[in-house]
Parts: sequence; C-alpha cells; structure tokens
Amino acid sequence: MLLDTHCHINFKDFKEDADEVIQKAYNEGVECIVVGAEKDTSKRAVQYAEKYERMWAVVGLHPVHLFGWEYELDGQIIQSSAEEFDYDYYKNLALHNKVVGIGEVGLDYFRIPDGESLESVKKRQMRVLEEIIELSCDVKKPLVFHIRPSKGSFDAYSDIMSIVKEKGVEKFLLHSYLGSREQAKEFLQAGAYFSFNGIITFKNAEEVRDIARYLPLDRILLETDSPYLSPDPFRGKRCEPAYVKYVAEKIAEIKNIPFEEVAQITYKNSKMFFNIE
Repeated sequence: MLLDTHCHINFKDFKEDADEVIQKAYNEGVECIVVGAEKDTSKRAVQYAEKYERMWAVVGLHPVHLFGWEYELDGQIIQSSAEEFDYDYYKNLALHNKVVGIGEVGLDYFRIPDGESLESVKKRQMRVLEEIIELSCDVKKPLVFHIRPSKGSFDAYSDIMSIVKEKGVEKFLLHSYLGSREQAKEFLQAGAYFSFNGIITFKNAEEVRDIARYLPLDRILLETDSPYLSPDPFRGKRCEPAYVKYVAEKIAEIKNIPFEEVAQITYKNSKMFFNIE
C-alpha cells in the first residue's frame, strides 16, 4: 500500500470525475488524505473522507487565502477570496473523527498581492498561524505546513523554525519540502517529518533529491499535491493520487533500496504521524 498524504481531490479540477480518480488510486493500492485550503475546500475534504473508507481529511486555511487576489500556480490561474481565520468553524471540522491534521497552513512569501508589502504579508500570516497552532494544540492533531519563501531566499523556512521553537510545536509535517539541507537538519532535530511529491522527479530538482537522500526514511512521507506538480512522465498534465507511486520509485532509486521498502516504511510513517489506525 501507498498513502498519498496530500492531495486536493476536493478542488474544482476534479469536479467532474473525482470518484473515478479515487477508484483509480485504490486500484493502484493508494490511499488518500484530502487537504483543505480554506473553508469550502476544507469542508469538502471532510465530506470525501466521510464517503470513502480509506480516506482521511486535513483542514485549514492556506496563507495565500488571507488575501483577495489572482495568481498563477502550475500553469493555472487561481482566484482567491480574502478569508479571516474562523477558529470555531475550523475547530468544528477538526473534531471530526476522520480529520487527522490541521493544514495546509503556514507561510507564503513568494507572491505579494497588489497593495501589500512583504512585511505586511508576513505580519498577517504570522498572526493567523499563531491562532492555527493554538487550534492544533486544542484538538491535539498535527500541523501540515505549507512553506514558500520569497524569491532567492529561505526566509519562510527560517520563520517557521522560529515559531515552532517559540510555540513548542512537537509534531509537524513540512509539505513539499524545498528548504536547504542545513535547515532540514535543524528541522529534523525539532522532530519534523518531510513529504515529497512529483518535484523530486523533475530534471532540474537535484537539490531536492539530495535532501531526500540525506533524510532518514523514517521521517519521509509521500504526496502528490494533485492536481498540481505531476511527476515525470506526466509533466504538464493534471496530477492524480495514483501518481504517488512515481514519487516512491524515485525515492527508492535515490536511496538505492527496493520500492517495497519505501512503500512499507512511508506507509507506516504516515499512519503513525497522523495517528491513523
């Protein structure tokens, strides 16, 4: 079995064929954790988890949804409406027995909305993140961090490290890790887990492969981030949870170990991290 720990079946990209895509994943031996990004997609993540036996949900408010704006992601134009963090709304979702984490949440300094500065973005995102960390402690479910630094920098990773230490966060996952090797070492010491997706198969992603080679396998989880970041040989096409096997194959190649070992250990890691029985 494989577990795609971060997919967005709940996004409009799968509106017409979500059931078929999920069945395809199950046919490939892939279970799924559906991740929300704001109120509506978090609610739909829970609805999908209720519908399927081998599916769970993670709910939260992505940092880019704190602003109302339009931006490009993986070749798609994304329209975002500004949302304030509603503690009670997300707590109600998080208490559902099939919700296994709080995310994706975190810091994103890569794109700055019109009328905002980097400092104003940081200030708002950090304020909300502190509230979300409080929620995570309240419901006793782990955090799934989205982290994207400003161009040519690792600043958002440094800020996450600071807030993790300040707030005493003990259980957290760095989704789609793209930080430095030095930061990976520091995060390891702080108890972090790391997930990798199709980026690890990209020709220009040797630094990502080097990080995966460095990290112990018992701290690695698999993901797709579908519908985004399709692995080779599906670049440019919609990503699906079934494609998580290509991520596992690349990690097996990087570490020079059997695919079955990667599948077994990352599956065990995922179940343990998210406290899934």
